[in-house]
Amino acid sequence: MTYKIAILGASGYTGAELVRLIATHPDLKIAALSADRKAGLDMGAVFPHLRHLDLPTLARIDEIDFSGIDLCFCALPHKTSQDVIRKLPKTLKIVDLSADFRLRDPAEYEKWYGNPHSALEQQGEAVYGLTEFYRDQIRNARLVAGTGCNAATGQFALRPLIAAGVIDLDEIIIDLKTGVSGAGRSLKENLLHAELSEGSHAYAIGGTHRHLAEFDQEFSAVAGRPVKVQFTPHLLPANRGILATVYVKGDPQAVYSALENAYEGEPFVIMCPFGEAPSTRHVRGSNFVHIGVAGDRIEGRAIVVAALDNLTKGSSGQALQNANLMLGLEETAGLMLAPVFP
Repeated sequence: MTYKIAILGASGYTGAELVRLIATHPDLKIAALSADRKAGLDMGAVFPHLRHLDLPTLARIDEIDFSGIDLCFCALPHKTSQDVIRKLPKTLKIVDLSADFRLRDPAEYEKWYGNPHSALEQQGEAVYGLTEFYRDQIRNARLVAGTGCNAATGQFALRPLIAAGVIDLDEIIIDLKTGVSGAGRSLKENLLHAELSEGSHAYAIGGTHRHLAEFDQEFSAVAGRPVKVQFTPHLLPANRGILATVYVKGDPQAVYSALENAYEGEPFVIMCPFGEAPSTRHVRGSNFVHIGVAGDRIEGRAIVVAALDNLTKGSSGQALQNANLMLGLEETAGLMLAPVFP
């Protein structure tokens, strides 16, 4: 059986990444693409690397007939997504790539995103989309909320350690580097080549990054008590990739064993040999996560390094992995592409 798919917000980076992945999927067909500002254009005119594909013309959302659509990906901006999803058919399966349904507490959403939530009914039914940890709930969900790409990377490094009780929960530092595509495709002065290239800088320092809300929510739920981490992201002059270096207090071998046990049998999470650190270049364009662990020179402390592609495993690949589960398909379908190297 072939399932018909719609992608809303197809003119952004995550929308294009969804098209790239679904193009090789054996059970999915793209039946509708939306991009309000580029409505009427061919996808190949917006993204020339997709010219070889036979795709629907970009349309406005209100022009799409959802009656024949089995699942919809929403790759829309924050706030826009909740307003659109609230009006979609109640029977439609949805994977949302924005931040609008990630936080379970409406007050927390308003605190971090600056406006009241306008789709509280849908927010209440949304399942958090970190597939490896919410697999059973995702299978039966109508609405799945994709994670933040930075939040996903940090959680892959830390969730098993918190669950296993092998680290000090009050001494966690996440130092994270991210590629520029994570900021989206809209024109921004600080993302111009002359402003960004040949350098790197920290941003959202002092605990202001919105993905901290996901860390607070998820780590505290796993631990059964409040957990707050130190987190500083850095912007890299690279298109893709996230590298999180996480400093924890705990025995390095116990840390490695907890991660190795947690991810045994997981198709997309690869543990590097002990002492080896992963690189973003080895996951580029793929749905894989590479994780490494090393001991620190200070006894009783460990360093965990996680690498993933922010557009694939951090967003669109994760969304497709969730969609596969929601439709009863093989979880890995369309996602076993090897990373692009060099």
